Amino acid sequence: PGSFPSFRSNMTQKRRNCGRSKHGRGHVKFVRCTNCARCVPKDKAIKKFVIRNIVEAAAVRDIADASVYEVYPLPKLYVKLHYCVSCAIHSKVVRNRSKENRKIRVPPPRFPRRPDNPQGQRPGGVGGPRQTAAV
Repeated sequence: PGSFPSFRSNMTQKRRNCGRSKHGRGHVKFVRCTNCARCVPKDKAIKKFVIRNIVEAAAVRDIADASVYEVYPLPKLYVKLHYCVSCAIHSKVVRNRSKENRKIRVPPPRFPRRPDNPQGQRPGGVGGPRQTAAV
């Protein structure tokens, strides 16, 4: 019964943390995937924090025109999304990486926040000033 060799020590593992960040904890609570409601351990779930305006961009100007107040900061919607691994891959929140690239542990570069235009319009964007080529 006890003569079987221990295979646990020399089995290959795909990731250094085994896909979790549980280090030293025996058990962690489960969260539900935002997309499919699967139970996922909280440390294994792919987390995404989204900050959006409650009002969509198309209606911001209409609300500003109809508002009594000169300057009114529109409320924002703060949501923390939890994804299971399969939904995060399917909805392109994360991508699979090669064996070498998996060892890179630095997070990808963040995009700098755009400074707000004083006119409230994007140059060259929808509704912005159109630049035509000189003839």
